[in-house]
Formats: sequence, C-alpha cells, structure tokens
Amino acid sequence: MQAPAPLLQRLQATAGMQGGRRLVLLLTQLGDFDSMEYAQALAPELPKLEGAGIHTLAIAIGDAAGAERFCRHTGFPRTALEVDAEPTLHRDLGLYEGLKTPGGPWPGLLLMCAGIGSPGTLAEVLRGYTGDRNAPQRIDSPLFRFAGGEGFQRPFELATVRLRNMTEVLGNWGTYVPRNDFITQRGGTFLIDPDDSLLYSHRDPGILGFSATMNRPLSFLDPFL
Repeated sequence: MQAPAPLLQRLQATAGMQGGRRLVLLLTQLGDFDSMEYAQALAPELPKLEGAGIHTLAIAIGDAAGAERFCRHTGFPRTALEVDAEPTLHRDLGLYEGLKTPGGPWPGLLLMCAGIGSPGTLAEVLRGYTGDRNAPQRIDSPLFRFAGGEGFQRPFELATVRLRNMTEVLGNWGTYVPRNDFITQRGGTFLIDPDDSLLYSHRDPGILGFSATMNRPLSFLDPFL
C-alpha cells in the first residue's frame, strides 16, 4: 500500500526525508500527554533508528517557541521536529479530530479524558497508577525500588512521569498551546519504505492512545531494527 499522498508531499519538502526508510509522527498539541510521552520514549532510541537507516520526523501542532521548550523538556531533537499552527496535515490524513461538542473544545477534551469518544483512555490512566510488569522501568529512584522492585514499571511510576509533564505544561500553557482550538485533535504514526510504500501505520483513537501497545510503544519498530 502506498503511503498517503499528502504525507509524501510534505516529506518531499522536508530536508533529509526524501529517501530511505522514514518514521513520521503526527503529534498532537505540544502540551498534550501523548506528544510528551511519545517524544520521551523515542528520544533515546533515535541513534538506534539512524543506525538502522530510519530517518525520523515529528510534526506537532504549535509554534517555534513551544517547540524549543518541548525539546528541552523531552530531550527530543529540535532538528527532527516541525510545528504547524493548524492541524492541516492531520486533517488531510483523516486523523481523528476528537470529540466535538457544542460548547467548544474544552468540554470535548474533558469528556475524552473521562473515556467518552476516547477508547482506552481510562485503562491507560489506571495502568499509570497500578504499574505494569510488562512495561519498562521509567524512573531510577530508591523510593520506587523499595516500594516495588526494579526492572519493570512500578505502581505510580508512570503516573509520576505524567504528573511531571502536566506540571511543566500547566506552568507554561501559553507557550505549549498558543491556540486552544485543536486540543482534541489526535495524531498518528507512519513508517514508510524507500519506495514510498507504507510499512506500518497507527491512527490514535483517543487520548493516551498514541501506540497500539502502550506498555511498549515502540515495539512496532522491532522488525525493522
């Protein structure tokens, strides 16, 4: 299957993304949980991807000031992140715009956080508190080792990561989210072969749904590394 034409057109206009295998992330707002967690998971793996001949590009909703702060916080390289003021490409690719409500984006977002129009969100929130022995450890801290051991995601560990991200975003909301219009917009992931065929794709169904395997969000890359 050929990769979507709007995506290929965007890559043709992006330096270093015209050939080879290409991993493209359509992120949500820069201040979204999903964007933060995805970037934090991917950043340390980028050298491995480059070694396997996979070039990475993330496209998020926001502006340059937000992108700079986002990259400082997550460790994601600024050179691999582009920002669009509006989710035009997201729409062209048919990505989920989120729950639409008469009261505007905020009621829709709150309902999605409660799992309405956002399948899997509540289960993923719960996993952050209960822990997951099938997920990797996220924090190297004596407190978590004492409470639950090590080598896996301990109870409250992922919830702590999310709280840190939330604190960062709420303290700098205007930088991360210059416009509230698109806070319900969801993203997607596309892995493209050198011949422009689509090797893998995922379309986010809701909040905290940026991967089909949230306990190991990058496992889809295993066959290509």
